[in-house]
Parts: sequence; structure tokens; C-alpha cells
Amino acid sequence: MSKEIELKLALPKAALAALRRHDLVARSEKIGNAATLTNTYYDTPQLSLRARRIALRTRKQGRRWLQTVKCAAPSVGGLSARPEWEQDFLGAFDFSAIDDTGTAQELEAVADRLVPVFTTNFRRETYRLTPAEGVEILLMLDQGRIAAEGREEPICEAELELVSGNADDLFAVACALAEHVQLMPSDRSKAQRGYALFTATPAEAARADKSRIEPGQSPLEAFRTLAHDCLRQWQANAAAAIDGDDPEYVHQMRVALRRLRSLVRLFRPALPESFVDHWSDVLRDTASEMGDARDFDVMLAEILDVAEPAPLMPATLLDGLREQALSAREAARRDARERLTHSSQGLRILRFARELNALGSNALDASADLTAFARLQMDALRKRSRKRFALAQGPDPDHIHELRVALKQVRYGAEFFQPLFAGDTMKPFLGALRRAQEQLGYLNDVEIARGRMLGWVETHPELAAPTHFVLGWHAPRCARIRRRILLEVEPLLWGKSAWKRPRKSP
Repeated sequence: MSKEIELKLALPKAALAALRRHDLVARSEKIGNAATLTNTYYDTPQLSLRARRIALRTRKQGRRWLQTVKCAAPSVGGLSARPEWEQDFLGAFDFSAIDDTGTAQELEAVADRLVPVFTTNFRRETYRLTPAEGVEILLMLDQGRIAAEGREEPICEAELELVSGNADDLFAVACALAEHVQLMPSDRSKAQRGYALFTATPAEAARADKSRIEPGQSPLEAFRTLAHDCLRQWQANAAAAIDGDDPEYVHQMRVALRRLRSLVRLFRPALPESFVDHWSDVLRDTASEMGDARDFDVMLAEILDVAEPAPLMPATLLDGLREQALSAREAARRDARERLTHSSQGLRILRFARELNALGSNALDASADLTAFARLQMDALRKRSRKRFALAQGPDPDHIHELRVALKQVRYGAEFFQPLFAGDTMKPFLGALRRAQEQLGYLNDVEIARGRMLGWVETHPELAAPTHFVLGWHAPRCARIRRRILLEVEPLLWGKSAWKRPRKSP
């Protein structure tokens, strides 16, 4: 068995020429001529191998046929380390050389039911990069297609495979390339994409994973586990938003960035101060770049579309306002796409993944109990929210917004630390927090829309009537929520802490 350590990067076809011209590639050794690789992936009709995260393929490379078995492993920031078994294929599958007993048994059990499920056909260029003494990395550029059930999808990606050196060397090369070329780290293998094509699984926005931390972890280990999950959500939605129009991609990307920023600040005592300060700023700015696109999506769906002027007002009253919002949304989406396709987007993800991978332990991390650490941090978040609550008693909408942000941080913290505490206390607390967040979020959405619309009125006086109608339509609901929300939030901030009782050991 060999272990394949690689970093996968997606790129548009138009960026290939720039990648080949990059100094690291231009002065490297090109290995042979470009080769056409034809691969067929096999599974049972019930897709048993996919369920067990095993990929089995045959590959025609020139006149030679190969059989390859790979097992899935976590991929973060495009980096993965997967066990792999490769041998000649002589017309029949042979699993005798697989030295992992469980994998061999799984394959033998289904050997007589294997059928082809999808194919990949691509042209590969290979370069040997030697960026430093003792470091050797293979760069493979793949262009081609995946085909299944009459459906096709293009392949255009670069793979950096470690021959000698360490994972940081891979990230260093990827970051150097991404400074000048539009590269997006990708955690989806060709096999995963092929299965999605075979099953006609529609693309969906990536949502936050449930926390997978454990009481026995150190704070740094827990941070790395949680940050990996946030990074996957950020990366997946950033890549999907480049090609897809679903506004949920941008929304979930911003959720990932906000969660990751909250996580960095939450674990500040266990992290280098420079890491916390730098990434707090970068993550905030990256989320803000997508803010306009999200704001106009919400304005149209949650503020304008629900306000019905009929029967007392003309049904066309809001048409001009909607046209203005649609035009602004289109401009915001163009701007968001330009930012997503700029090389800086992929570079930020790669740099965060690299620094995350390189984080070392400090004195607190080496000695702290994770559950005790979590309790202290949750107490601090709630104390901060109490201060925001006191300010929110006044009429200033900014103070309501600040309370909303503080409560969101409490909620993210509770979600991150949930596996450490008893479910019968944390689940109701989280449910109440989410309901409060929805109400406060609505108030914030109306306030943002109000500012936008009144700004338009200054240059488009004809929009005054529909703007004030919309604001008047939402005013009673805003007033009801404003009166009620502080009463609902108060027990969450002054009641018994949901994180006082740890989870029982299994």
C-alpha cells in the first residue's frame, strides 16, 4: 500500500496558460509527453463501494492497463492523504495484494456484482517541481470530461502530489501559484463528481456540519477539528457560486466565514495572537465583500415580495421599486462573481489551510481541560451579550443589531461546544437562541432595506410612495417583535447556564 498525499486545485480552462507560464512551472522538468488517461469506475448496482468510501477503477494508460483501489480520507483546503493500491489489470479484478484486511474483504464480497458506473477521460501533463532542497512535488494538469448515464461534466484541475517533503511544502507551492493564477482548492475527487453525475444528484449549497469535537481533545485539537469543517463550507460554496446562480451559495459562504471568524475569536486563548488578529480581519472583510448580493436577495424575497398592495392600492405600486432592487442585485452579483473569480479568493483559503495545518500548541493548550475551557468561553460570551442587552433597551436600532451579533456568537459557541454538554439542556437553549435570532434577523433585514430604499428616494423621488408603503406594511410586525424580543432573550442571558452540566461518559 502507498499513501497518496496530494492537494487538488480547480481552475478555469482560461487560466491554464497562465499556470504554465508561472515561474515555478516554467523552470520545472516536464515529465514525458501529455498522456490521455481513460478510466472506468466500478461498483455494485446498489453502489455498495461508495457507501464504504472505496473507489475502484481501471485505467488505460497508453498500452498498459492498471487497477487502482483508493479509500476516502478527509480533505481540507484541497489536501488529502489517501491509502492507494495500484497494480496491473489483466482482464479480471485481483484484490489479493491489498494489505488492509477490511478493504480487501469488502471488495471480495462484491466482486461478482461489479459493473461500470461512470468514466473519466482526460489529458494529463506532468511536471516535476523542486522548489527547495529535499522537496519534490509532481504537478499534474488534467483536462477532459466525466461521463455517466448520458450526462457529462468537464474536468480542469491541477493536482500537487508530494514525492518528498511535507504537507506545508505542498501548501507553499499552491500559495505561490495562486498569487498569480485563479486556483480554488477542491475537496471533491473525480470519483465523487462521477457518482454525483451517475445518480443525477443536484448541486446544493454546503451547510455547517454538526460539531465533531470530543471531551478528550485539547483546545487546539478541537479548534482544528471545527475550523476544518468551517473551511470546507467556505470553500465548497465559494467554488459553487462561481458557476451557479443559486443565492444560497453566497449565503452559506458568508455563514461559513462568520462561523469561522467567531471560532477564531472564541479560541483566542489557545491560539497565537497574530493568527487571531490577522484572520479576524481577513474573514470579516471576505464576508463583507459578498454582503451586498445577500442584502438584495433578502430585500426582494423577505421585504418586497411579501408586501401586497392590493386591494387598497394599485397592484403595480411596487413595480418600480422591484425593478430598482433587481438592477441593484444584478450589479451586486456581478461584483461578487468578480471577487470570487479573482485569485485572492482561493489564495485566502489556501493560506488559512496552511496556517491551520502548521499551528503549534501553547502552554494553555497543553494543560487545559476542553470542557472547562468551553464553559469559561461560553460564560464570557453571555456576559458580553448582557451588556448588549442593556443597551438594546433604548430606541437605537444599532443597539438591537449589536445584541443580535452578540447572541449569534453565543449560538455559534453553543453549537461548537454542544458535544461536551448534556443534550437535554443544550438542545432547548439552542432552539430558543435560533428563534430569537430569526426575529432579530428580520428586524435587521428591515432596517438594512429601509436604508437602501430611502437612499434611492433621494435620486428617484418617484420611489417615495412605494418605499413608504413597504415600510408601513412591515412597521406593525417590527413593533410587535421589538416589544416582545427582549422579554424572550432575557431568560437566555440570566437563566441557568445550559453548559453547566457536562455530557455523561458513554
